[in-house]
Amino acid sequence: MAAQRLRYRVFVEELGADGPLVDHENRLERDEFDPFVDHLVLIDPRRSEADLEHVVGVYRLLSGERAAAMGRFYCDGEYDLMTLRHSGRPMLELGRSCVDPAYRGGTGMFLLWNALAEYVLKNRIELLFGVASFHGTDVAALAQPLAWLHHHHLAPPELRPKALAEGFQSMDLVAPEALDRREAMLAIPPLLKAYLRIGGVIGEGAFVDHAFNTTDVMLVVDTTTMSEKHRRFYDGRTART
Repeated sequence: MAAQRLRYRVFVEELGADGPLVDHENRLERDEFDPFVDHLVLIDPRRSEADLEHVVGVYRLLSGERAAAMGRFYCDGEYDLMTLRHSGRPMLELGRSCVDPAYRGGTGMFLLWNALAEYVLKNRIELLFGVASFHGTDVAALAQPLAWLHHHHLAPPELRPKALAEGFQSMDLVAPEALDRREAMLAIPPLLKAYLRIGGVIGEGAFVDHAFNTTDVMLVVDTTTMSEKHRRFYDGRTART
């Protein structure tokens, strides 16, 4: 419940999200996937456990095996994942990643990435994927970062999920010669930039999620193609940047 309380504070109170299973009375952000996932949590023992304030960072992890038992991944609601499924490779969906505002810009994400790296190695995961979100649904305001991702970080065809038609938004919004790198990079969320630095690539099209008040892009990381430099991800050093 403490992970769901943190998610409520970040996604609902801070970012304006909502959903059919969100518990506003008890301030819990939850959905039907929670019973099937592992929650990777960062705990500050100085904060009140009784008040559910002690969890200050969280990742939600859904393996291919558990998704098969449930019948789908969370991302199936936004993207066609057949290219990933057809790869036949061990996969892990990352979701609901968030950190308490007081712990951002410090060691919080560094510690979470260290723990995630241990999880990936222990379970022999090859493909990491999940949606990365831009706050808001004004696509015109996001034209530069979306186009930058499309032109510079598009996934190869064999690992390129495509946004579903009901929320599809082309990311080819600005011609390559009209891109403003500085504007684009300033608008890309820090966590997404960190994944790009370790070799992450982006699916085709963004998905506009009005219920969650976000514009989502699909991120895929093939851990087997990382250079030795990028494999520093596994001991957490990349997360410092």
